[in-house]
Amino acid sequence: MMRIISGKARGTKLKTLEGENTRPTLERVKEALFSMIQWDIGDSLVLDLFAGSGQLALEALSRGAAGADLVDRSPEAVKIIKENIQKTHCESSASVICKDFRAFLATAKRKYDLVFLDPPYAAEMILSSIDILVKNDLLSESAVVVCEISAEDTNTEKAILSSFEDILSVRKNSVYARSRIIILDRVCSSEE
Repeated sequence: MMRIISGKARGTKLKTLEGENTRPTLERVKEALFSMIQWDIGDSLVLDLFAGSGQLALEALSRGAAGADLVDRSPEAVKIIKENIQKTHCESSASVICKDFRAFLATAKRKYDLVFLDPPYAAEMILSSIDILVKNDLLSESAVVVCEISAEDTNTEKAILSSFEDILSVRKNSVYARSRIIILDRVCSSEE
């Protein structure tokens, strides 16, 4: 069972998709993750790019984020996300988009303060997402990007740093059960 851990929607039980195609973030992983980014949430604009059930963006909204775009290419996932938004009473601050991540990022116009990247364990989707976020200037000056990958994946952090070393730095890289959480901070250049 998934639920909102803290904030105005605390304790709300969330629905999730059945089957093997989704892999909801475990509650203890989510709790550890949100304790690491708690000071980055207030009044932030959130992007949950592979939203699944929407639990990460909804947790952020419950804790004070200003708004969130929840993106998933699956119509079944979008249906669950909309139900969870209603359960948490976040209708006025959450937008749901049924699109592939590349199609969404190609037309996105807003700058995000907090980005969740939790695709099916596929590192190339994380690298592609970050590449488009950077090229399309979709990260705010103080943006935080949270990536969830397989615990065995030790190469994604190296790939991110080698490709984006002037733009992102690693704040934290921690393993929890089957998941590895990498938290990245936008590096402000001297011109900004």
